[in-house]
Amino acid sequence: MKTVDVAIIGGGIIGLATGWQITQRFPHKSILLLEKEKQVAQHQTGHNSGVLHSGIYYKPGSLRATNCREGKLAMEAFCDAEEIPWDQCGKVIVAVDESEFAALDTIFSRGQQNGVTCEMIDEARLKELEPHVAGIRGIHVPETGIVDYKQVSARLAERIQDKENQILTGTEVIGIQHHADYITIQTKQGDYAAKQVINCSGLFSDRVARMGGSHPASKIVPFRGEYFELKPEAEHLCRSLIYPVPNPEFPFLGVHFTKMIQGGVECGPNAVWAFAREGYTKSQINIRDLFESATYPGFLKMALKYWKTGLKEMWRSCSKPAFVKELQRLIPEIKAEDLEVAPAGVRAQALGPDGTLIDDFLIDESDRMVNVLNAPSPAATSSLRIGTMVTDLLAPRFE
Repeated sequence: MKTVDVAIIGGGIIGLATGWQITQRFPHKSILLLEKEKQVAQHQTGHNSGVLHSGIYYKPGSLRATNCREGKLAMEAFCDAEEIPWDQCGKVIVAVDESEFAALDTIFSRGQQNGVTCEMIDEARLKELEPHVAGIRGIHVPETGIVDYKQVSARLAERIQDKENQILTGTEVIGIQHHADYITIQTKQGDYAAKQVINCSGLFSDRVARMGGSHPASKIVPFRGEYFELKPEAEHLCRSLIYPVPNPEFPFLGVHFTKMIQGGVECGPNAVWAFAREGYTKSQINIRDLFESATYPGFLKMALKYWKTGLKEMWRSCSKPAFVKELQRLIPEIKAEDLEVAPAGVRAQALGPDGTLIDDFLIDESDRMVNVLNAPSPAATSSLRIGTMVTDLLAPRFE
């Protein structure tokens, strides 16, 4: 059994970006990437709405803030070099009444501290940018963009394999064993050996970490984000990206409108507890996943704290009129007949045992493993920078 220098578990954009960064910095190191699906980028990456985030929302000095800013520039440079289309279409964050002004001011202040190009705008300017929006004040973020992260992921996979490294799809990891000088990764297709292992398994990152002997305090709880898409005749209602002022206590950005690089406008998402880690529909239930979340003290504490918000999200999940009403806060002209159902996504949300929704990137390391335990939005935007962070952790081990 040949021993590779690095094995990466997970073929989403974080795993692929990490693999690519290792090839750039340590071109002679051998890499094996293991992905359980038949293709890479099939879960969070493949269900991503494609926003190149500016970093305006995030607490200054946090990993999300710093990595988003640097990661966005790196992603744009990569796309330019690889001739992958992207569009700096801009976005507006919209206050629809005066009660949202304080939260809007906080976001604007964070944007300025984080070095984001942004401008507080009045209703007249808002109407110039988005004529159909109902807001009375807003923030214009002209540097926000859009891209196709599945296309980026496919290109990263190509570049990793250009260096004679391997990406094995359809290869599910079922066990990890530590030895003195290497780690054995057990899969349904056989065993593989590596000197270092990087866990980028997203929705299963906590389980893979525990397989490898780590004891993360947090646990992944899946939240499904459901979307509609504007029918072509209604796409004129949205020129770029239109976001509400988010609830500052809840790590989701609220129902918004997103222009997509391949065409069309996506509306959503809500955020409802999914009954399976890959629960893309209401009918998908995994008993193990459901039981694990429902009996986790952190989930129960979170549910108790946010039960009103949770009920609203569940109601929007069940009621199209309720979803439409939420969209109409931003664009009153939207009608139910303007919307058609779009594919849902599932977010891997790390929860602390005290019920805290962990809202920053979380990376843990041990002797021969690095675990990316939490990579919420803007993880795709930040992916190349996260890959650099992980490579930095590995560098001393390669010396």
